[in-house]
Amino acid sequence: MGILICASFVDSSRLLTMLCRASLLPSLRYPGRFWRQSDGAGSHPFAGLLAPNLVLRNKAVRGWSNIPFITVPLIRTHGKSFAHRSELKHAKRIVVKLGSAVVTRGDECGLALGRLASIVEQVSMLQNQGREMMIVTSGAVAFGKQRLRHEILLSQSVRQALHSGQNQLKDMAIPVLEARACAAAGQSGLMALYEAMFTQYSICAAQILVTNLDFHDEQKRRNLNGTLHELLRMNIVPIINTNDAVVPPPEPNSDLQGVNVISVKDNDSLAARLAVEMKTDLLIILSDVEGLFDSPPGSDDAKLIDIFYPGDQQSVTFGTKSRVGMGGMEAKVKAALWALQGGTSVVIANGTHPKISGHVITDIVEGKKAGTFFSEVKPAGPTVEQQAEMARAGGRSLATLQPEQRAEIIYHLADLLTDQREEILNANKKDLEEAENKGRLALPLLKRLSLTTSKLNSLAIGLRQIAASSQDSVGRVLRRTRIAKDLELEQVTVPIGVLLVIFESRPDCLPQVSALAIASGNGLLLKGGKEALHSNQILHHLTQEALSIHGVKDAVQLVNTREEVEDLCHLDKLIDLIIPRGSSQLVRDIQKAAKGIPVMGHSEGICHVYVDLEASVEKVTRIVRDSKCEYPAACNALETLLIHRDLLRTPVFDQIIDMLRVEQVKIHAGPKFASYLTFSPSEVKSLRTEYGDLECCIEVVDSAQDAIDHIHRYGSSHTDVIITENEKTAEFFLQHLDSACVFWNASTRFSDGYRFGLGAEVGISTSRIHARGPVGIEGLLTTKWLLRGENHIVSDFSEQGSMKYLHENLPLPHRHTN
Repeated sequence: MGILICASFVDSSRLLTMLCRASLLPSLRYPGRFWRQSDGAGSHPFAGLLAPNLVLRNKAVRGWSNIPFITVPLIRTHGKSFAHRSELKHAKRIVVKLGSAVVTRGDECGLALGRLASIVEQVSMLQNQGREMMIVTSGAVAFGKQRLRHEILLSQSVRQALHSGQNQLKDMAIPVLEARACAAAGQSGLMALYEAMFTQYSICAAQILVTNLDFHDEQKRRNLNGTLHELLRMNIVPIINTNDAVVPPPEPNSDLQGVNVISVKDNDSLAARLAVEMKTDLLIILSDVEGLFDSPPGSDDAKLIDIFYPGDQQSVTFGTKSRVGMGGMEAKVKAALWALQGGTSVVIANGTHPKISGHVITDIVEGKKAGTFFSEVKPAGPTVEQQAEMARAGGRSLATLQPEQRAEIIYHLADLLTDQREEILNANKKDLEEAENKGRLALPLLKRLSLTTSKLNSLAIGLRQIAASSQDSVGRVLRRTRIAKDLELEQVTVPIGVLLVIFESRPDCLPQVSALAIASGNGLLLKGGKEALHSNQILHHLTQEALSIHGVKDAVQLVNTREEVEDLCHLDKLIDLIIPRGSSQLVRDIQKAAKGIPVMGHSEGICHVYVDLEASVEKVTRIVRDSKCEYPAACNALETLLIHRDLLRTPVFDQIIDMLRVEQVKIHAGPKFASYLTFSPSEVKSLRTEYGDLECCIEVVDSAQDAIDHIHRYGSSHTDVIITENEKTAEFFLQHLDSACVFWNASTRFSDGYRFGLGAEVGISTSRIHARGPVGIEGLLTTKWLLRGENHIVSDFSEQGSMKYLHENLPLPHRHTN
């Protein structure tokens, strides 16, 4: 049951008296339990309103909730609004405004119960995290309209049946219902619904009805303020609404009156007024549109505005208001700007979309991109959306350059890597010192982060390889067909578009990927880890310096904003391909987060080496050592060693174990291997493990076919090796194993774009579509078809037509070779 409080006459002291006398709540039902008030001595005077083990906020942890309690640092002094979305997670006091379109059904008669239940669940989750939640809600008029219509129809049907004496009723006209009457009829039902929903999460709710006059009377304002603070102190969610049963009609264009006062003419202005009065950290305004657009939503060129700044409203055209309610987007923006000026952060978002309404509130509080965020701090650089558009435009210009010009850019970048070596290494030294001081990187990641003179020289060599091999990458003719006389078709290579490459602790990745993007004519967005901030900045600066020699500086962009990776993965209209470079967890997270954008990469590098019965002892120890120990953190490092069963207790097996022991490799025994040993190493927890360290699994197999079956079952289709002197067995392994890279008598570490002669790689793909294995220039190209004709039309090729299809294959133009 809810508590109804009219702010006009109740002050906080009288509120305490009312709640103490609240014998209206002898019991509260909670999910799975039923609890009655305690009559024992010493019980809290408000015990009947609180779940067991609950006392006032900051005194004890809440209990008996079916939403997990999460502890978050929520100590914040109210003053300025948050500057960035990422800071919203620190919001303690939050107002959620539910527009009429959010609360009501599409027929405007009745409430959207499923949507409301989802909103209540999200508010409850945040409340149980220790936040102070308030709701400004619409819906009383719609709920009342539904009830009154039902009553009128029932009354009319009874009268009509009595007068006509017939069972069949004629169509009945429903009179126009007055909004105040609907509000009066709907308020109690709306509140009862909220209370029933919040009770499921062990949370009590209280209703407060206000009018504009309540804010003009200083005493009433103090009463309202005190009431709200007392409710929040007792962990009660206030549900506020304008008292539409008595409120006068709104005055046109009277929503803003100066900078210090906002008149309450609708729930948008009410929410803004309350947010400022209560010094809230965040105001979330939910409507039936995604947020604020730069032109009316639905128009062809309309784009969602991610961040809105004061003063930008001059460049925005407002459309019509929503299908229900009193305010439109213009009213929401004015209310939001007024609240922002008062120190409250604001987000306007969609609360009706079925795909996002179930988590839109929690997403906003977590700092995810949802709706339009209002900020007073304008960033110095472009937004990530603007960067993506710049990269696309720059990439298209890059693709139109001559191959020699693109190669010249890459050669110049290679020269800069060696010429500016000291500046690069000094920046990298800052990153290493910060990472070591904070202790946030493991030793393998520190090794990845480190740049050396040797690494820079290798990078420069790789870039020159890319430049030399890129002469005919874009625009190369793959097929020519004469369709008919004077009608010729060509299939040519073209760039994919805009690439988003996300990489961790690998600053050397930046020039590699940039060179491949330049060679293939693609626009590029780079998102590096914050641990390599200084290194990435200098390397990106040098990349843009190289691009500038042909006026395509914008083709490669480094994302420096506080953009979350998950948010970048949602830019499906701006990004054509995502390439993650980092841990298997990073790749999995991106594959999960990507919405409508292909992801090229591999989630795991579970690489196998199979030691055949006819393997050479010398080759086995050299290849296994290099595959596991040369760089154990790499994705192409050995993780599982498969040994033919008949090699157990032989000199070959002994030398393998001795070598691994000397190299301090921790061994995990597979189930079959463990069964052969009296005292075995720790048995492996999973045969699908990527260790990324000096650890590996050893398992026993019966044959090459058994090894193939094991790899197909437990591998990740990355890189797998057979060591044998039997050519027939080796070819069987090479042809039957379905992995991106399959080697014979060679280390798994050869699975690399530079070692393959590609110059570099954007990653290793285990996908079965498009590129597979180390991905170089070829993997960053797609094709388009060019048809050249002379007034040809399809009807000419019909049975009665004058033309016939020839479909003749034509020779390809001479390909440039280096």
